[in-house]
Amino acid sequence: MKLNTIKRAGRSHFVNMGPIRLRQPFPTQHIEMIDPFVLLHHYGPYEISENNNPFDLGPHPHRGFEPVTFLVQGEQLHRDSLGNESIVKAGDVQWTTAGRGIIHAEGPTKDLVKKGGTIEGIQLWLNLPSEKKMIEANYQHAKHEEFNVITSEDNKIETRIIAGELNNTFGRISTQTAVNAFMIEAKTGGEQSISYSNSHHGLLYLLKGKVTVNGIEVIELDKNQLMEFNTDGDGFSIKADKDSTLLFLSGEPIDEPVATYGPYVMNSQTELLEAMRDYQMGKMGFLPSN
Repeated sequence: MKLNTIKRAGRSHFVNMGPIRLRQPFPTQHIEMIDPFVLLHHYGPYEISENNNPFDLGPHPHRGFEPVTFLVQGEQLHRDSLGNESIVKAGDVQWTTAGRGIIHAEGPTKDLVKKGGTIEGIQLWLNLPSEKKMIEANYQHAKHEEFNVITSEDNKIETRIIAGELNNTFGRISTQTAVNAFMIEAKTGGEQSISYSNSHHGLLYLLKGKVTVNGIEVIELDKNQLMEFNTDGDGFSIKADKDSTLLFLSGEPIDEPVATYGPYVMNSQTELLEAMRDYQMGKMGFLPSN
């Protein structure tokens, strides 16, 4: 397999989002987006209790993209204006297609707040092409045990196929665009090569640990945690220097103008204004606070 060369590596700096302090590997001053991925937030680990619960996001709207949550630790309650209500547990994924508009709320479950515990996860914004920005909203919740898993030859690395395909093994999530999402758990010393289409933009994000990529570049917690690849090969290789958790993402670039404001991702400022108007007029549905 011809390895993709590394385009750039980036840190995962902390930013403040209201009362929440979280990591934001992109967008940054250096990496605006990695088409089709608009934003990646790594929140937690937070210790949640009755006296400390900043991560309780009340009802808010989205339009024009797919907000995706990969929950790493803890459990969250999801509610939305389509009538869905589900408890998302560690290892689960919730994949929301906002389309023309959805209102949702999420936060630690009452049980987690009462007994105390840790919450950690990834929030990803995946863009939709212009012809799909106004499709019907949809919600998918896939549980940890439902995903297909590929194990490395040395039995030290497990790659969970969330969406897309790897070695003719397919993901549980149905996608609107050509995209891969793999969660990788690697034990120290484990080695694995992962292939994907050379028409995709690919990136590797480290949640914990330390990993050598392509035998030359290291990503490590609190140092460079994001690796973006060029489109000049068929995949990449990893070797775990410590027990590590990584998220691999790849997707066909949409290559369209992107206009963002708050919870909306559209193609123009006019469409953003229309989104704000439609939300105020109740066209994205309704979700009570409790």
